Amino acid sequence: MRQPRSAPSAGPAREDAGAGEATFPRLLAERARTTPDGVALQEKRYGIWQPLTWRRYHERVRDFAHGLASLGVEAGHTVAVVGDNRPEWLIAELATQSIGAAVVGVYPTSIGEEIVHILSLAEVRVAVAEDQEQVDKLVELKLQLPLLDTVVYYDPHGLERYTETYLREFTDVERRGREWGRDHPHWLDERVAAGAPEDIAVICTTSGTTSRPKLGELSHRNLLAMADHLTEIDPLTERDRYVSFLPLAWIGEQMLAVACGLTRGFTLSFPEEAGTQRSDLREIGPDVMFSPPRIWESMLSEVQVRVDEAGRLKRAVFGWGYRVGERTAELRVRGRAPGPAGRLAYRLADWTALRPVRDQLGLARIRRCYTGGAPLGPDVFRFFHALGVNLKQIYGQTEICGIAVVHRDDDVRFTTVGRPIAGTAIRIAEDGEILLRSDSVFRGYHRNPEATAQAVDSDGWLHTGDAGYLDDTGHLVVIDRAADVLQTADGTRFSSAFIENKVKFSPFVEEAVVVGSPDRAGISAIVTIDPTTVGSWAEHLHISYTTYTDLAQKPEVYDLIAEEVHRANTDLSESIRVRRFVLLHKQFDPDDDEITRTRKVRRSVIAERYAGVIEALEQGEGATTAPVTSTITYQDGTHVKRELDLRVRDMSGYELPAGHRRRPIWTGRR
Repeated sequence: MRQPRSAPSAGPAREDAGAGEATFPRLLAERARTTPDGVALQEKRYGIWQPLTWRRYHERVRDFAHGLASLGVEAGHTVAVVGDNRPEWLIAELATQSIGAAVVGVYPTSIGEEIVHILSLAEVRVAVAEDQEQVDKLVELKLQLPLLDTVVYYDPHGLERYTETYLREFTDVERRGREWGRDHPHWLDERVAAGAPEDIAVICTTSGTTSRPKLGELSHRNLLAMADHLTEIDPLTERDRYVSFLPLAWIGEQMLAVACGLTRGFTLSFPEEAGTQRSDLREIGPDVMFSPPRIWESMLSEVQVRVDEAGRLKRAVFGWGYRVGERTAELRVRGRAPGPAGRLAYRLADWTALRPVRDQLGLARIRRCYTGGAPLGPDVFRFFHALGVNLKQIYGQTEICGIAVVHRDDDVRFTTVGRPIAGTAIRIAEDGEILLRSDSVFRGYHRNPEATAQAVDSDGWLHTGDAGYLDDTGHLVVIDRAADVLQTADGTRFSSAFIENKVKFSPFVEEAVVVGSPDRAGISAIVTIDPTTVGSWAEHLHISYTTYTDLAQKPEVYDLIAEEVHRANTDLSESIRVRRFVLLHKQFDPDDDEITRTRKVRRSVIAERYAGVIEALEQGEGATTAPVTSTITYQDGTHVKRELDLRVRDMSGYELPAGHRRRPIWTGRR
């Protein structure tokens, strides 16, 4: 392994983060004993919030644990859970851990080979599935999963007539568990007592941006140490509200919803369904929130579109309020306070313009919120702070329980990811790679010792694969994945992600992938449009279209995106500006392996699949079209291939149309 050079450190990693001998099941039992009638979980069903107390939560976990034991689950086994966030997801997780087994989460959007890969690698014998959709996937894949002998489902709708003998309903397993528990009255208590903090609690899939996702083993101690360290910086209490709507298979949700939820005892709320998440978020009004960049970018686009569609008076009021909020935010993130006149102006701006927008986004009561999993552009950061949202960047990865570095409330910098949390040491290797060490560093990759040895060296340093540096104030600046860092002719290093985030700040751009090199034909970009915002824009201008492909190839849409790319270019140095772009005929899709389930771009897949497009872009000004093959899959499984020529838009000498005056984001685009 590469040896790190000496560099500033955030302090030594501690042997024990205060988690002691705690495990998730022991924490649950303690909550049930000390606050039995407190609300642990609540789920909205048929428009009504259904609470589950800590006592009842504990009882259901015990029943299901006994039920799993009756199905043959033992210590050291792995149980898979696939589905959307529901109380049964966590009941299954805590029950599995009570036995001494581990749980592996599968994203509800996962299909086919991805599911087979995870369940086969984890040697799963029992899987818990949410509903008919997830059960159908497992039934279809059953022949490829010879070890899988039981599938438990917790939403029986549509499954009444299924005859597969290996299917079990969740409540039936609980009932069976109650009977089994009466015959083994002390068995589970002994299992929980025998559990060790070093036992595997959760197996999380890595992002898999460069290959098939690996399975990272996280112990109880790993996760609880992380929870202790995070809440030292940002305290959480039983009175805090948290809405769990991101997949529990993601380390970010395990980090806050499960680890912090159990240690601090706050209530988790589960939305009724995906379509009601925003209204349920508004209804709960969470105090803390953690979401990947795509959620914040989506909220930004929503505000931009609403401002654009508002009347002149509303746009003017919001524009004034936003400017006041922006000035105040700039002072706050520098640790300074506005003067008396500034405070008065901000109160008025907040009351008339900013708070109503936060309320529409469900952020009216937010004290702090986090973003992580991928870089978030500084422009998006600045926008939310101007609205009065205390948005903070975290940096981490599955291998270190999701977080190692975070902004402090009074020290937020839009171009950094903050400073290390307590107990975390950080170094920069000679080649610029970020190295981390703490007691939250994972146990290793499941059944993959070679990859584990590459990730963690003999001194316990986790090699992240990211390039970055520590600035003069101790803040970590992440450039990009080390393999994706580019260099200009004068030797300046820059990040593809930085350019992409500038382009994605537009509400009309869903995704952008930078290709090319400054020292050849210049930087180019493959862009996918946001069908909702671009569709609304097209309807406003009476531009007719049929499909996404048709809309993306409209000359008017190319002109629109050219304006957005021009705007991004004005904030970039001359050597790294986007010289040309194409609008892709489709959105990037995780089912096509183009992006991960957490919506990180798989650059290797893009480079291979769209090699013809990239070659055309790198030809420079001579190329006007780029060839691409589109594969359409019908419901009967048949495939049809179509050859398309995408337009290449050159930005050389681009100027805004005559008489056009770009208005700032807060005044809309008219």
